Amino acid sequence: MAMPKATSIVLAVVLVLAMVSQVAGTTGFATFYTPSYIPSACYGNQDKGSMIAAASEVLWNGGKACGDRFVVKCKGATNDGVPHPCTGKSVTVQIVDLCPSPACQGTIDLSQEAFAIIANRDAGKIKVEYHRI
Repeated sequence: MAMPKATSIVLAVVLVLAMVSQVAGTTGFATFYTPSYIPSACYGNQDKGSMIAAASEVLWNGGKACGDRFVVKCKGATNDGVPHPCTGKSVTVQIVDLCPSPACQGTIDLSQEAFAIIANRDAGKIKVEYHRI
């Protein structure tokens, strides 16, 4: 009888850890770009609003990232200029473009409006946590 109970406990722990890892997200860096946001690699001249982002090659996946939505949250500064840039908020953005290297300095390049929701724009580049939804 002890074996089935132990198995149940192990399965419950595995499920909880799997859910926590999905919620916690992946860490990286965010920068921002300024209008005009069109044309874009994904949607040409179609306006997708301002809650958008350009994916670095890490996320781009040969264009398969087009239309993916990410929740992004600031986790800290990358420089001494703005030691506490985070607002404590998160933002949901849609991938509409590619941020190619070597020009791309972050994992995700947010619109300036999206960046301003999660951090002080004077920071320029921040540490973030993000996950696809």
